[in-house]
Amino acid sequence: MGSQNDTTVQPDYKTATDLMGVLPQSAEVVDGHLHVAGVNMVELAREAGTAVYVMDEEQMRSQLRDYRRLMSNHWENIDVCYAGKAFLSKAMVKLVAEENCSLDVSSGGELAVALAADFPAGRIYSHGNNKTEKEIIECIESGVGHIVVDSFEELDRISALATACGAEQSVLLRITPGVKADTHDYITTGAEDSKFGFGLNEGLALEAVKRAVAAPGIRYKGLHMHIGSQIFALNSFSAAIEKMVEFIHQIKVELGADTAVLNTGGGLGVAYGVPDQPATIEEYAQVIVDGIKKACEARSLSVPCIVVEPGRSIVASSGVTLYTVGTVKEVPNIRTYISIDGGMTDNIRTSLYQAHYEAFIANKADQPRSITATIAGKHCESGDIVVSEGPLQSADIGDILCVPATGAYCQSLSSNYNKQVRPGVIWVKGGNWRWVVRRETYDDLLRCDLG
Repeated sequence: MGSQNDTTVQPDYKTATDLMGVLPQSAEVVDGHLHVAGVNMVELAREAGTAVYVMDEEQMRSQLRDYRRLMSNHWENIDVCYAGKAFLSKAMVKLVAEENCSLDVSSGGELAVALAADFPAGRIYSHGNNKTEKEIIECIESGVGHIVVDSFEELDRISALATACGAEQSVLLRITPGVKADTHDYITTGAEDSKFGFGLNEGLALEAVKRAVAAPGIRYKGLHMHIGSQIFALNSFSAAIEKMVEFIHQIKVELGADTAVLNTGGGLGVAYGVPDQPATIEEYAQVIVDGIKKACEARSLSVPCIVVEPGRSIVASSGVTLYTVGTVKEVPNIRTYISIDGGMTDNIRTSLYQAHYEAFIANKADQPRSITATIAGKHCESGDIVVSEGPLQSADIGDILCVPATGAYCQSLSSNYNKQVRPGVIWVKGGNWRWVVRRETYDDLLRCDLG
């Protein structure tokens, strides 16, 4: 597979049509303008304003359906659980429910969004390495299906709170299998040196299962792992699965406990640049499901319910961000800066871990990207860069600039630095568009300021 985007320097691809592999599947160029799902992105930007996130609703549905269909082709007991941290709104929660998938939440706030959209609590998996007492109580009282436990302290806390509520809470124990995924260090989570979960070394994970089986108010259901995000090398999953199934066998032999659920997390990579060649969902399904089945068969174990948690691969390429060009600055013999009406407050990923993005002028989509430019944000930081030294058409003030593959982790990680209002989110479908998250206003910035 090709290398993942966060460490790759991409070659120059000279036309916008070369980017169709990283744009939404419905993208096309009509009369020089970019269209997504039949909507003219230039006209949309000028009517709705910029900066703005735009997402293809049908593509997100299609990705969830592909996961369910392709995983189920390999094993009937499958649960596809959308990782809400990638992008979450009430509209997204409703879409996930309509596609008969489960939902992963990582905070009380994400749980509140899910419940506000009437998502069935029994299909929610609650994550977080330091859940507060309030968040745990909210999970128990709302009937969350599974809490994923990260520490002995949390296990004791859930036990005490569930007992006080007269409940029995189903849990999965998060295990760090000691596998370092081939991805950026900031999004690696499965190595032994991690803030997440119980390590297999020194018997910590086995002790955690032993305590969970015996604890009042707790129902041990199974295990969870997550080795990282934006992974291209599927052998990382294979190594982790082998360790996890061996641990399930150890639990059965030493504790006599059955593991009904194995949640393998998410992490399947996506294309951010033309050379990127991530694995397909079918290839991922073969590695995950067939790998678990084979490892279980070798140990005479029953195959558990297999849960996967895709997030980025559901929404990343469904989304684009549209900006308006505000200034063009030539630094002789150094570089050209194209400044836009957004930046690190709506896409921190480039500043955070040098993520690679492409860009092009949506109202000149049929013209060659003949210059090299750096796309700079409007914020008071030199590191406020969205695209560093990438190909672009010759830009003019007022042009609509498009950055593809921004559906995941851009809106979720957005901020109000410099008191910038966060962009809204528009969904497009069948030639129509609608707001699903409105753009913030100055009143929103002042709402919590008591003066």
